[in-house]
Amino acid sequence: MSVPVTILCGELGAGKTTLLSGLLESAERDIAVLVNDVGEVNVDADLVEARTDLETGDEVVALENGCICCSLGGDLSRAVIRLWKEAEFDRLVIEASGVGEPEPIAHQFVRGPASGPYDLESVATVVDARRFYDRFAEVDGEPVRQGPDETGTRPLADLLLEQVEFCDLLVVNKCDLVDEAERERVVALLEALQPGAEIVTTEYGAVDLETLLDDDYFDFSAARESAGWKQAIETDADDHEHADEHGHDHHRERGDDGDHDHAHPPERYGIEVETYHRRRPFHPGRFASLLRSLPDGLVRAKGLTWIAGREKQAVTMSVAGAETTLEVTGRWIASFSEDRQETFRQGQPGLSWDEEWGDRESRLALIGRTLAWDDLESRLDDCLLTDAEMDEDWTDYENPAPTGVGETVTISSDERTAGASRE
Repeated sequence: MSVPVTILCGELGAGKTTLLSGLLESAERDIAVLVNDVGEVNVDADLVEARTDLETGDEVVALENGCICCSLGGDLSRAVIRLWKEAEFDRLVIEASGVGEPEPIAHQFVRGPASGPYDLESVATVVDARRFYDRFAEVDGEPVRQGPDETGTRPLADLLLEQVEFCDLLVVNKCDLVDEAERERVVALLEALQPGAEIVTTEYGAVDLETLLDDDYFDFSAARESAGWKQAIETDADDHEHADEHGHDHHRERGDDGDHDHAHPPERYGIEVETYHRRRPFHPGRFASLLRSLPDGLVRAKGLTWIAGREKQAVTMSVAGAETTLEVTGRWIASFSEDRQETFRQGQPGLSWDEEWGDRESRLALIGRTLAWDDLESRLDDCLLTDAEMDEDWTDYENPAPTGVGETVTISSDERTAGASRE
């Protein structure tokens, strides 16, 4: 019989270890725990062992010096399979590193070697209510600015939102540090970012055992598509496809009537989701300038961008608070030979296609609070190439956008930091 698995995520200091310690102290079932931390000293594992009287090695397996979803990925699979062979327990809980992405971890229990002896049943992300409010939900004050990590490649805020967007349970912790209005604003924003997750609020990591150890099977595919920005883009694409069926131009840009593409979730505290879709490339210089001066109320923006001078590269833009990451995540189908284009298009019969530019486009989801959407849309439109620039040699432009798959560029909207690295 397969062993159920719960993955516990959240940024450093959110309260994962406090929650986990309380879980182990109150659980009446045998729970095995794998704790991962970054650095030479595995602080979290030491805390769990000290607070629960567990003996090192038997009931807690601690992986040190790395992130379990990347450099220690192989060690994770081997560790949990060895644990399954050598010990008897009712459930496995993995406390992931605060700088780890949950999706690659979950993948190992759904489609990797660990999927045989284990069933992934829940992914829970712990959110520090005070820090989340200050960073993303503050209305009157300045949001907290956080630069990229020490490598310059992934902003910590971006990692936090990745953890929020890939889970089926959100635990809003440290609610004693916010007032009721602030707590409700945090919850509303989390609902917009991850509408598919259950949300519970708590203090000092106190969570009902049965809520955390949910026995429902985790839907990996649904979780990958459940983020608010993905749902907005898919809704926008469906609307355009529906328009196609009735003979309308689904690449229509904003007209004189001020119409624009958008999708509205339930609006609470000024939180909205909008979409932006254009079939004209961004000027790399003007686009980079915009990314350095994004409005404070823009919490999240994500999607594919077409940047002039990068006609092969499909560049994913990811905005998390004050930081933007540009990453090459693939190639435009239109950049391949005609034979390969035809093969790809036959496999995607619903793919929108322009006779001149093929599948190149920018399609973004924008999540924010108390934003002047028309102003932001106009600023994005100002970054598009003009008619005269469409006839220029785009390779002459100074271009900060990445060029190879796996290469990322991070731009800070307060102009304090910017970096690029290859992974």
